[in-house]
Amino acid sequence: MYYKKWEKQTKLKNVNREASIQETEQQNSTDENEEPTFEEVMKLFNDCDDLEHKTFSELGIDLIYFSPLVDDKKVEDEIINSIYSSTTEEVKSWVKKKDIPEATSIKDIKDEILSGSVGIFFENKTYYYNVYGPETRGIDKSETETVIVGAHDAFVEDITTNLSLVRRRVKSSNLKAVKLKVGEVTKTYVYVLYIDGIADSDMVSEMKERISKIEVDSVYDTNMLAQLIDEVPDSLFPQYYSTELPDVVRSKLVSGKMVVLLDTSPIAISAPSSFFEFIQSPDDYNQRWLLGTGLRILRAVAIFITLSFTAMYVAVITFHYEVLPEDLLITLAESRARVPFPPLIEALLMEVTIELLREAGARLPTKIGQTIGIVGGIVIGQAAVEAGLTSNILIIAVASSAIASFVLPNYNMSNSIRIVRFFLIILAGFSGIFGIVFGVALIAIHLASLTSLKTPYLIPMSPFYWKDWVDTFIRGPYWAMKHRPIQTKTDNTEVNKMKQ
Repeated sequence: MYYKKWEKQTKLKNVNREASIQETEQQNSTDENEEPTFEEVMKLFNDCDDLEHKTFSELGIDLIYFSPLVDDKKVEDEIINSIYSSTTEEVKSWVKKKDIPEATSIKDIKDEILSGSVGIFFENKTYYYNVYGPETRGIDKSETETVIVGAHDAFVEDITTNLSLVRRRVKSSNLKAVKLKVGEVTKTYVYVLYIDGIADSDMVSEMKERISKIEVDSVYDTNMLAQLIDEVPDSLFPQYYSTELPDVVRSKLVSGKMVVLLDTSPIAISAPSSFFEFIQSPDDYNQRWLLGTGLRILRAVAIFITLSFTAMYVAVITFHYEVLPEDLLITLAESRARVPFPPLIEALLMEVTIELLREAGARLPTKIGQTIGIVGGIVIGQAAVEAGLTSNILIIAVASSAIASFVLPNYNMSNSIRIVRFFLIILAGFSGIFGIVFGVALIAIHLASLTSLKTPYLIPMSPFYWKDWVDTFIRGPYWAMKHRPIQTKTDNTEVNKMKQ
């Protein structure tokens, strides 16, 4: 009875709240279209103690701006010094000479001030002068994507700096940057980058439309943005390639793909993407093609190891011990003689322990984290074997799986593979090798059903396109890489004119 009464009151409150919000939005929409005045703008920014207000009473000029968003030196040199000790006519001449834009509505001046401009109120008119220049983090190496041979600079949280890093690498007027906003409250800037004449126009339109349709209060990071525009948001696997490296962004743009940058985020995402991109690294292209090919094959093997080693241990010990050689079977029997748990519980216990150590090492300061990972793994593993909680063979399988997961260069895909591993271990515990085969088949079917910007996720394997295999599992020589990926649907397919 009480619950029904509470539910009825809650619904009534929500209805009243929605009506109030709609009324407020209509009022704000009407107010923001009015001509801006100094009094109205100051009322808009009431209780904002970081808002600076400077007045020149003899000239009837008021300046307002947010000090954390502007370059104080520019404000002083370009605006205040130009107005100070000037006459009204000189100020008029300065405004005309600098071609300072005029705001025609309260919304215009509000958005400009919040974007790092100084609002100038002079003779019943409102102007804005952009002097954006907040403190930003310096360009440094990426913590998540290590490059051994190649450029080491990485994106930062300032979108202007990130755009400059891309522009330095792609000096072309065909590089377009479309500016959008996301977040009803934060109004965060988003840039969609593409090379006109290479990127498919329909894909560009699709990407812009998806971002424009986002209706949330705030978007905190580019990875969050990717989840909001995913075609299958409930999938474990990332459908957009994320990177912190400007060199990777350059290669994606030149190949005909789009790149999305978000202000306040050091991550860029590219689309469309395929599963096989996530086993590729920038180092592959900076070394001899045979070395690059060997590394890619090694990463493919690493995926197999991290998915199957622990699951195979559980399957063999539980159901298929007859497949083991007699000597190894005796060793396993002796190792598990004191273990009180069935293989499935034993494996899950050790896998969870490894994940706890990994997470602890990632969250702690660098030096302490490395110590926890190494010492904790050795001490806990040895203690678990001596206490009879697990076998030596399982420790080897779990450690091999954990090490193999680190081989994948993309952090998001590495996390996805780690989660899928638990799924296969559980199936192996109930159905043995048949369960593993069934699980792998389900994963393959799921991957084949995924799309990235309406393109197949497993291309060029499914659908099969042999020309793209020269840059999939192998990293072919540059003279053989003549075509852009079919996934981009570009009309400009020719990459270069190099001949063998």
